[in-house]
Amino acid sequence: MKRRTKTKFTQIHVSIPVRTLEDLDETLSFKQSRSRVITKLIENYLEGDQVHIGSMTRRQICISLLNQTDPESSEYVLLTSLLQILSK
Repeated sequence: MKRRTKTKFTQIHVSIPVRTLEDLDETLSFKQSRSRVITKLIENYLEGDQVHIGSMTRRQICISLLNQTDPESSEYVLLTSLLQILSK
């Protein structure tokens, strides 16, 4: 028998870039819930918490670093190459 939660949920519609959704989906295992991950990200944002690097995959760390890097820099090229290796 499943436990019932007292937390009420609602559905929302948001528009995000396709690649962002694909990147998120690639980081999730079969048993992970996209909704649960997005909920946690929103909660962290509202609480002002920083992401704990220990809970991130290498691929997630690389993507996070890419998002903070100038696309014209050599760091960006290096991180892009590393991301390709980690995606295999």
